[in-house]
Amino acid sequence: MSIQHFPPPPGVKAPPLSFGARVGDLLFISGIPGFDANRGLPDSFEAQFANVVTNFKRVLGEAGATMRDLVKVNVLLTRASDVATMNVLYAGAFGPAPYPARTTCVVVALPDPKMLIEIEGVAQVKG
Repeated sequence: MSIQHFPPPPGVKAPPLSFGARVGDLLFISGIPGFDANRGLPDSFEAQFANVVTNFKRVLGEAGATMRDLVKVNVLLTRASDVATMNVLYAGAFGPAPYPARTTCVVVALPDPKMLIEIEGVAQVKG
């Protein structure tokens, strides 16, 4: 079975990874942080979350999938105080129910000290 990779968009400075990799009908999406298209990182949690969702939708779309095709997501937060806000934003972005299975972890740090959130996921891609 072959693997289809989804690299960062041209001109986007990123670590050595694929944003997504598809094997069969499964799409594995790398941890997506809250960077904007210019690799800027907003100060607010809400703006970083919005960027994560935008980037998630782009990777899913390139693979022929949507947010409704997500099966499992892992959310990493650097502040426990953002969990309630994340749940509200998450419901709007990943809903309506049923939602994908989810794990939420609060971590000490992410690769950039200004990163407040990172989300990774697995989607089932039809066709």
